[in-house]
Amino acid sequence: QVQLVESGGGRVQAGGSLRLSCEASGFTVDYYAMGWFRQAPGKEREGVACVSLSKSGDHLYYPSSVEGRFTISKDIAKNMIYLQMNDLKPEDTAVYYCATDPQSEYSGHYYCGIKRRMEYMGAGTLVTVSS
Repeated sequence: QVQLVESGGGRVQAGGSLRLSCEASGFTVDYYAMGWFRQAPGKEREGVACVSLSKSGDHLYYPSSVEGRFTISKDIAKNMIYLQMNDLKPEDTAVYYCATDPQSEYSGHYYCGIKRRMEYMGAGTLVTVSS
């Protein structure tokens, strides 16, 4: 059974950093597409970091709103994924969800920018950025 448990959310001042963690079980992170999504009150869900197993050179995607500030990474030995968030802004305030999809061949942009979800999503962790 696929399970995703996020941690690391909290309150931070603008300009600060946070690292979100996602403990995965029931599958191996190296074989699935992985991503982070967020949803702010009254707004649609947004994919902020997606990495797939596409072999077309388009496996990694960040939207322009976070590119250069957010980094997704995996620890295969621990079966964890992370989202390092730097230079946080008040508009980054949202619930952040870890996600995975066994259909891993599409581009990162497909999951984050077009579909805007993956097959399995965690319960989320709240990030609040104060100005």
